[in-house]
Amino acid sequence: MEVAIASKPRIGRTVRRLRIERGLTQQALAAALGISASYLNLIEHDQRGVTAALLLKLARHFAVDLAALGGAEERQTEAHLREAFADPLLGAEAVPEGEIAALVDAAPAAARATLALYRAWRAAREDTSGLSLPSGRRILLPTEEARDHFHARRNHFPRLEAAAEVIHAGLGAALPAEMNHAIAERLRRTHGLRIAVGDLAGALRRFDAETRTLHLSDLLPRESRGFQMAFQLMLIEAQDAVEEEVAEAKPSSEEAAALLRVGLLNYAAGALLMPYDAYLAAARSLRHDVDALAARFGVSFEQAAHRLTTLNREGARGIAFFFLRADAAGNVTKRFAAAGFPFARFGGSCPRWVPHLAFASPGRVQVQVARLPDGATFLCFAKALARPAGPWPEPPEVHVVALGCDVAHAGSVAYADGLDLEASVTTIGLSCPLCDRPNCRSRAFPAVAHRLALDPSVRAAGAFGFAPRRA
Repeated sequence: MEVAIASKPRIGRTVRRLRIERGLTQQALAAALGISASYLNLIEHDQRGVTAALLLKLARHFAVDLAALGGAEERQTEAHLREAFADPLLGAEAVPEGEIAALVDAAPAAARATLALYRAWRAAREDTSGLSLPSGRRILLPTEEARDHFHARRNHFPRLEAAAEVIHAGLGAALPAEMNHAIAERLRRTHGLRIAVGDLAGALRRFDAETRTLHLSDLLPRESRGFQMAFQLMLIEAQDAVEEEVAEAKPSSEEAAALLRVGLLNYAAGALLMPYDAYLAAARSLRHDVDALAARFGVSFEQAAHRLTTLNREGARGIAFFFLRADAAGNVTKRFAAAGFPFARFGGSCPRWVPHLAFASPGRVQVQVARLPDGATFLCFAKALARPAGPWPEPPEVHVVALGCDVAHAGSVAYADGLDLEASVTTIGLSCPLCDRPNCRSRAFPAVAHRLALDPSVRAAGAFGFAPRRA
């Protein structure tokens, strides 16, 4: 299969950042790698290439995977800075991309501090009642704080994986199809819980501590009932591991702590239903066909897709997938940035991107080879799903779940079969305000880095024509 090659990654700045974060001098790192300090200096300034053997040494020394050395974090930081500097409420002139890249390269800590300041300003602006946090703590919306923590941990929590493996071994379920029954029996016999299914008047799960009853909505499909039972079991048996993770995160508010706790329990429930080693082996054998994985493990498409993003165990890593869940209005309700894909943190994303196209054909996986302005190319696939319907006439909630990976992994993903990876490329941007593509028919907003060039005598293909970039 022909694989499209994205633009050459700048490894040097990533090596420099990792070295500085670990408090190493160039001499110390060079000695550990068996090269000269002058050679390392050239590598850090992208003036010398890196051999495969040296790349592996770097990955082992810094305890990161090879994808992390490709500059994914730096590209994400650049994208977020472009988004921040493009905020019209700041009233600032457009910052050239070269200056943003130079800031990230030369002063990564200052770049992250700039982003933290911008997010704090947005949080304060959006909170109508004002924020009152302990002195010196960073102001950040709880949802963003929780997302940042999962991203910083690469969506992998060994402590929870270990707890899930111990509990799974004690269930005695030989097949995934037996898991729901095994979990229900564990809840009943070990913890004295009764499980009742019925009308919960809008709720999907409710635990009554007084009667020791776990109520599940009759609107939930079988796989969702199983997940809710797994959540309850992990809430009881993995509580210590979850609380240790929350404590280590040092959340700045009770709201952030609660969001982290629920997210970690969801993670633990997924790890129980889809054990790491078995799921990684199945993902490879089924070539990451999410529907096939969901059927094998008795889980939903979304649960199977999300589990793919957690396969980051040292020495047994899966493909780095990014994950996105969005509603029909374009609101991102869940995301995990991996594989170097730079999500826009605020506002919408490119309407040409496959998650938005998937709504046109619910229930069917849509595939796209998407290329960003910097040349980075990704195999993306998305599926529109309907949540359980409520009472008539309430319409079912439809949302899209999307995954993607670097196109270099296309040969290991079933959704790339039959695609000409170069001829199938769709160029996309991060979002309309940050996109320089001229005459785009899908453009909803003008590019903030360009002056508008509107001629009453001409109707261009796109809604907003613009002049060359400001000097």
